[in-house]
Amino acid sequence: MKLSIIIPVYNEVESIQVILKRVQEQKLAHEIVVVDDGSKDGTRDVLQTLDGKDGIRVILHEKNKGKGAAVRTGMAAAQGDILLIQDADLEYDPRDIPNLLQPIEEGIADVVYGSRFLGRAHRVTMFWHLVANKMLTFMTNILYNTILTDMETGYKVFRREVLDGMVLHANSFDFEPEFTAKILKRKFRIFEVPITFNPRDYAQGKKIKLQDAFQAVWTLLKYRFVE
Repeated sequence: MKLSIIIPVYNEVESIQVILKRVQEQKLAHEIVVVDDGSKDGTRDVLQTLDGKDGIRVILHEKNKGKGAAVRTGMAAAQGDILLIQDADLEYDPRDIPNLLQPIEEGIADVVYGSRFLGRAHRVTMFWHLVANKMLTFMTNILYNTILTDMETGYKVFRREVLDGMVLHANSFDFEPEFTAKILKRKFRIFEVPITFNPRDYAQGKKIKLQDAFQAVWTLLKYRFVE
């Protein structure tokens, strides 16, 4: 199986080389598809020096379209049999990638979510952010009759076939609820595995905002009854 790691990036000049190095150290990726979503802080300049080296492919959005748009661009370009989404902000540890891949490699899962709430090490911060995540996951479980612990996780791995016939529209952080809603409605086998989590706060550049939680609620409700 060939693994494509998709990294959406927006204004991460301080972390992009670090995360790429950590991903490469795992020696698991057939390719690393980096989609720069209109960065203005020098990230693009760094990426252009890395394009084509050590399995890295760089795609540039001319303007900022949102994380979901960057992920969709990466998925369309990826050539692997397995696709993994990796954030560029160092909140998620690539050393967890082997554990994320294991259920798929063993043939017992089509999709794997890395859960921040299953007991692994995590930085202590941002109580209300945790509450919002828990509420959105609880709403997902009610609407779609499932038992996820972390719907909003950025660590998602899946077989390429999962995307067959699936049309994704999300441009922003609503990618997570839209993707989750559609795989649940299609009855794919989903596993969760615990991951380490080192969240940033807003002073460190965290981008998700309160309005994104409301957008997630609307997305979950909408796709419960359409597509």
